[in-house]
Amino acid sequence: MNGITGYLRRGALTVTACAATAALAQEKPPDYPKKPVRIVVGIAPAGGLDLMTRLGAQKLGERLNQTFIVDNRPGGGTVIAMDLVAQAPPDGYTLLAASETLMLNGVMKRAPYDVRKAFVPIVQLTTQPYVLIVNPTVPVRSVKDLIAYAKSRPATLNYGSQGTGTTGHIGMERFKYMAGIDIVHVPYKGAAPALMDLLAGQIQVTFSSVATIGPYMKTGKARALAITSPGRSPVHPDLPTVSEAGVPGFALHNTYSYYAPAGTPRGIIRTINTIVSEAMNAPEVVKTLGADGTEVVKRATPEEFKVKFDREYLELEKLINSVKITIN
Repeated sequence: MNGITGYLRRGALTVTACAATAALAQEKPPDYPKKPVRIVVGIAPAGGLDLMTRLGAQKLGERLNQTFIVDNRPGGGTVIAMDLVAQAPPDGYTLLAASETLMLNGVMKRAPYDVRKAFVPIVQLTTQPYVLIVNPTVPVRSVKDLIAYAKSRPATLNYGSQGTGTTGHIGMERFKYMAGIDIVHVPYKGAAPALMDLLAGQIQVTFSSVATIGPYMKTGKARALAITSPGRSPVHPDLPTVSEAGVPGFALHNTYSYYAPAGTPRGIIRTINTIVSEAMNAPEVVKTLGADGTEVVKRATPEEFKVKFDREYLELEKLINSVKITIN
């Protein structure tokens, strides 16, 4: 994600105010925010979720003239961060940045509450597929090669994820189930440390975000086998999808979003939604992120996001039950 990190360092990505600004002035509580706002992230710094959270925080700070602090609280497959926000006062000063792992933790009953009732969906930022990668020392060059190699050496290869119960973990378990292979899970506290260990040869396989893995693919430090999107990526058109490369029907993506504790005033929810949606959909942001293989989510109201979240939650429950994934 070289393009977006460069912009973040320079404090660029200026967004031109539009008609939504007038509506924002009418909805925003007059005294919000009167102190710094904390956005809690359940992974280590430098991963895709962390970078997108910081981009959104930057734009919120600029528009609201207040500090938005990104607070990384990795661990527990992001449940530690979820618990912290779920227990916070619903006053708009503690928010959660999360991926599909939030839904996964709810479906897998890893949180002691119904995530659909504990959190209010605010806004979706970006979505992106993963790339299935291996350390170059693994003698495979395709998905079919990997499946054959793993079948000949059951429980020998190790794969890394962002943590137990995360999108990367459940996604790889589904891949294993559909491919009929046995490789060993090694959980980390984020995608970045898992990728570093793959580059160092400590693990052999992982799913990496399409935006993060690009430079390592070019230098040969990581070997890309396939992309997890339903269709080929315009950024890597020569990379086959996992579905066409050997596991028909497999697809995996991750969407980064903001949430608030249940009971947070609607005016605050709408204010954050308006600012972040406007910023992320600015032409220069869409172009910069698109060059890295990341797609900005189209603007939607908090109410529309809530309907989508509940629908996808039910779909995920059906998927998890169908592949019989369990977490010890």
